[in-house]
Amino acid sequence: SETPQCRLWRIHAHSWLVVARAHVPLASSDVFVRNDMRASLAPLRSTQTRNVPRRCRNGSTGVRCEAVSRATKPMKVAGDVTELIGKTPMVFLNKVCEGCGAQVAAKLESMEPCNSVKDRIGKSMIENAEKEGRIAPGRTTLVEPTSGNTGIGLAFIAAAKGYKLVLTMPASMSMERRVLLRAFGAELVLTDPAKGMKGAVDKAEQIAATIPDSFVLQQFENPANPKIHFETTGPEIWEDTAGQVDILVSGVGTGGTITGCGSYLKSQNPNVKVIAVEPTESPVLSGGKPGPHKIQGIGAGFIPGILDTNVIDEVIQVSSPDAISMAKDLAQKEGLLVGISSGAAVVAAKELANRPENKGKLITLVIPSFGERYLSSALFSDIREEAENMTFE
Repeated sequence: SETPQCRLWRIHAHSWLVVARAHVPLASSDVFVRNDMRASLAPLRSTQTRNVPRRCRNGSTGVRCEAVSRATKPMKVAGDVTELIGKTPMVFLNKVCEGCGAQVAAKLESMEPCNSVKDRIGKSMIENAEKEGRIAPGRTTLVEPTSGNTGIGLAFIAAAKGYKLVLTMPASMSMERRVLLRAFGAELVLTDPAKGMKGAVDKAEQIAATIPDSFVLQQFENPANPKIHFETTGPEIWEDTAGQVDILVSGVGTGGTITGCGSYLKSQNPNVKVIAVEPTESPVLSGGKPGPHKIQGIGAGFIPGILDTNVIDEVIQVSSPDAISMAKDLAQKEGLLVGISSGAAVVAAKELANRPENKGKLITLVIPSFGERYLSSALFSDIREEAENMTFE
């Protein structure tokens, strides 16, 4: 095939040889490809190829030629931010578990797009409701009570999909949470911290009753919450540990992570033990009374509807001071900046790793969130004060 500027020859299945007539400069608009083996030619836009032409010169004729490859690798670019959720890495904890008889490996949900395990359920709950025809962008106002991380997971997905979002949250949660939620365009209503998450749940229901075409996602009751962990988080742990996991440790907030992951791992190996973690100050799972604590994200003060307690083999209580201390150690000894509930999970995992009956076993745990979200909390209060008092030299 020919044009006034060049000739084209098919040189193999994925390439064309474009030869310019002598002394005629080639521009990107001069490169053509055959369309469906027809003689007609269409311009190849620069956005359709990522290859760089190879140039050669025939010394006898002075004719310049360019070989333009049409072979391109599939692009590894997500269609939108929601497609980046999942497939988080795992890492062994070494220094903080030094001397323990068992190995401890952490799944870093802190490396999700918005830095928490709740990114998974945010996407799952919204997309499940969409499939059921219960919500639609531009029509539905989403309403949800949150301790922060689920709200953030919902907020960035709602922004990407075009939903209006109203969140209720106890005023005791960190300032970073408030700022992040507002940054994504969510409307935020604070509730009495003394009432815990129950107060936020009640407020969300009140608000939803006043907004036409509103929808409460109900993370504590929504089966799409544990479902996504059964379908993704659990299988990822099983695959990354080559099926060698013996014990799973998880804090309990909504109960979705421990129910979904625990159920999946037990379906693969009934001998896997599942350990729940709750605050010492609010030992509801152990039969105690709810109370205030500083481990944000777990210890909601009630037993969530989606929590399958039959999956749980043991409940370990961790105090707020111990959780905070371990979270600091993880940053300074492992290079892992994590939240307070992550510290609680590691405290429990370390206790298990020191038990003689667990010697040689592999203990896995979930790191729910990234530590930068807690800069204004009790986790970094001493460092924050030190930083505020610094002066220049």
